[in-house]
Amino acid sequence: MNSKLTHLMLAGALCFTANAYASGPTGDGAKAPTPPKKYIDPANMDPSVKPGDNFYEYANGTWVKKNEIPLKETRWGSFNILRNENTQKVLTILNDANKAGQPKGSVKQRVGDLYASGMDSVTIEKRGFDPIKADLQRIAKISDLAGVINEMAYQRTAGEGSPLFGFGVSQDPKHVKQYVISLSQGGTSLPDRDYYLKSDARSVKVQNAFKQYIATLFTLTGTSQDAATKNATTIFDLESKLAKAQLSRTAMRDPNKTYNKFLVADFSKTTPHLNWSDILTKLKAGGQDTILVRQPDFFKTADELLAATPVEDWKVYLSWEILRGSANSLSSPFVKASFAYSSVLSGQQVQTPRNERMSALIDGSIGELLGQLYVEKYFTPAAKAYMVGLVNNLKVTLGDRIKRLDWMTAETKARALKKLDAFGVKIGYPDKWQTYPGLIIERNDYAGNLRRISTWRYNEMVGHIGKPVEKRFGMTPPTVNASYSPTTNEITFPAGILQYPFFDFGADDAVNYGGIGAVIGHEMTHGFDDQGRQYDADGTLRDWWQKDDADKFKLRADMVVDQYNQFTVLDTIHVNGRLTLGENLADLGGLNVAYEAFKKTKQGQSGPKIDGFTPDQRFFLSWAQVWRSNQRPESASSRILTDPHSPEQYRTNAPISNIDAWYKAFNVQPGDKMYKKPEDRIKIW
Repeated sequence: MNSKLTHLMLAGALCFTANAYASGPTGDGAKAPTPPKKYIDPANMDPSVKPGDNFYEYANGTWVKKNEIPLKETRWGSFNILRNENTQKVLTILNDANKAGQPKGSVKQRVGDLYASGMDSVTIEKRGFDPIKADLQRIAKISDLAGVINEMAYQRTAGEGSPLFGFGVSQDPKHVKQYVISLSQGGTSLPDRDYYLKSDARSVKVQNAFKQYIATLFTLTGTSQDAATKNATTIFDLESKLAKAQLSRTAMRDPNKTYNKFLVADFSKTTPHLNWSDILTKLKAGGQDTILVRQPDFFKTADELLAATPVEDWKVYLSWEILRGSANSLSSPFVKASFAYSSVLSGQQVQTPRNERMSALIDGSIGELLGQLYVEKYFTPAAKAYMVGLVNNLKVTLGDRIKRLDWMTAETKARALKKLDAFGVKIGYPDKWQTYPGLIIERNDYAGNLRRISTWRYNEMVGHIGKPVEKRFGMTPPTVNASYSPTTNEITFPAGILQYPFFDFGADDAVNYGGIGAVIGHEMTHGFDDQGRQYDADGTLRDWWQKDDADKFKLRADMVVDQYNQFTVLDTIHVNGRLTLGENLADLGGLNVAYEAFKKTKQGQSGPKIDGFTPDQRFFLSWAQVWRSNQRPESASSRILTDPHSPEQYRTNAPISNIDAWYKAFNVQPGDKMYKKPEDRIKIW
């Protein structure tokens, strides 16, 4: 990845949800949605549950019981509702842009024609797997190991795949004004290495579905059933060996462990079958002296596999790369096979409608073209101005809290405050749009469009080599999420998240601070979580802590790990407190900062009850309703392996159990299930 982003939610994990419309008046005559009658609605709550026993159930229990997961979803909650509503907004834009005769090369032409090509199912069905026939024929002609390595390079530059390992051009964490070529472990298809290595019933079910998926795609290209089944075994066995050599997600949380700089010539000596000077030239990245290798030991194994594995097996593997990368852009038998496999992982019951899939694809591929149309229609200057003020308030509040820390020395505090002061803030949309110069989108060539987009993005990435670092926005404007980047020391809040239940102009401060305020605090705290704290004010990976202070931080962080390790999903699967540590620290710190900032407001100091709740109660209830969610068991078990965010009920309950004000607001007493003694409540930032 080009720069490490720590997100408030995960690709399906951090779930915030809201109405899909930006608050306040909208452009082009678009009608703003009617705000809810009650921002905190008792009808969604379960008063039979004591707040101190399970605050998540108390705040959301009735809503959870009444809201089944739609068949096309793997989970359903606030984030999903907002994302779905946002999708409908984007579809309005796409349907408007999808009109023949838009000026060639214009934003609307490229956005509209990409949508039209993806919706042209008649042409897509007629073409079958024609778009990849030439690729499969090319691979079939490979005769030696050199041909295998050349194909691995070619697939990247041609936008076709990324076999065996990860490759990128990113900001150098220890020289942040420079780009560096980076190599990382890869080569596997399943979401996590553990799916290959474990033999429990869930893992075996996924393995079998994966093998069936491989075999099905090969048979759809004319391979016999016996040969396709053999191919599936070949691919699974090869990828299992690669998975065994990979570091775990938890191990990769240490940024120093994944920072290994080599001279290109020296690294090539560790991989005798991979001449990196030659490979980098083929990857359009030649002439470099040094290279950053995230997991050096992985490449030793990969090199050994290259020599030990027959060329015919590598040809099967390379064909699989083409198949899995293109399946969803081919005719319906390929798409159905892909969904059948993914549904085993996620539990999704029916496929997402085609127009919604195209909406997500366009946002993910040419999102800053789509984003221009989105912002013009749905985002207001007033929303951006409100956010600027709110961010400044929370920034001052976090600074005040750092100054008062009783476990940190003055020297480390001064450096922490320097870092906080240097935070960059991005709100709504980028100051300078990416225009994708030279990218051609054709109305009747869906597969070709996707290939050209991938190729353009690859060329744009390697084009950074030797140039000054650009600080990009990082997410598209319609995105319902937020992020922190340690190497740029910036927090980002796209337009998509600046909506109810996170934020609404009509809501009282308690609701907005418990929603978007906690989001802002969350992203700020990422700058000081177990990973973010290792980067200094300019984003450099450099230790700026006094040793005693670092030791005290680690002791407190380990308490958070222990707290979350006790939680389970599906009764028996434990949350990985180490994997989720960064997000858990951000939730705890963010909620504390947001609450203190809220107490500076008029409502926070002396506000009356609204709908029967005090201001403090509304603040914590707002936080809880952001996380309300139902989830399929397949999705829940998959997320435990792959998601750095904890399940929603624990994101609600765990942080507040460490905040004194919550106890007072809801009269939580000894004997209540969530009660923690004051001396046991974890306080860090």
